[in-house]
Amino acid sequence: MLIDAHHHLWRYNTRDYGWMSNDMVALRQDYLLPELEQVARACGVTGTIAVQARQTLEETESLLQMAAANPLLQGVVGWVPLIAPDVAKDLDRFAADPHLKSVRHVLHDEPDDFYMLRDDFNRGVSLLASRGLAYDILIFEKHLPQTLTFVDRHPNQIFIVDHIAKPKIRAGELSPWKENLAELARRDNVCCKISGMATEADWSGWTREQLRPCFDAALASFGPSRLMFGSDWPVLTLAGSYQHWVDTFRWFIVGLSPEEQEQICSGTARRAYQI
Repeated sequence: MLIDAHHHLWRYNTRDYGWMSNDMVALRQDYLLPELEQVARACGVTGTIAVQARQTLEETESLLQMAAANPLLQGVVGWVPLIAPDVAKDLDRFAADPHLKSVRHVLHDEPDDFYMLRDDFNRGVSLLASRGLAYDILIFEKHLPQTLTFVDRHPNQIFIVDHIAKPKIRAGELSPWKENLAELARRDNVCCKISGMATEADWSGWTREQLRPCFDAALASFGPSRLMFGSDWPVLTLAGSYQHWVDTFRWFIVGLSPEEQEQICSGTARRAYQI
């Protein structure tokens, strides 16, 4: 069983996807369930988690509707306005849908590198655990020190680090990312996704050997029981195909025991996202 714990779905328009720069022209088109099913099922993927790409309630609603209509989508990581005084109202509405598994805010695009330490943001995050929701952490490696403080404010909250906290793979700089990630992994309530690595490397020239030290560092820090596979499709397509990434991932884990492989392939995702 292989669960893709991180992908996106969108109908492209220029207004909502302004983050797609001129070197991301390949992303400026629709990527919906038919396209996902074609590439994912061919690689043996049996379930997926759709993750927000826009910070709108409209997108959260749309993803939940897609999940209700297609059994491949086993969960949704949505967006809600966590800093809003009345965010509890939105959380109650969306948490009533069993497909909502987690909430995410695009922290690494905030001008304030310490946004995750805002009191209003933490108040919103403090409302998630009681509603059975995880929180997905989207950051660059430079945000890891303050993320430690953020996570420590919520010891009973399940956190999932997206894209192994985006180390500087292209520059070949694994410190202090490696040390800070290991420190974050000391918190038992934090899991991590093996995703987003190819697009942090040279899109046209990366090799699996180049990415291997990043996987090894994440494995040493979190262990198989707190790691999960993710594709980051269709953003992944900037740096390679879905099949290429799955093959690379399977090369990473080939030396692990069957039980350890099962954890990273599906077990961790099933536990963290309650699917």
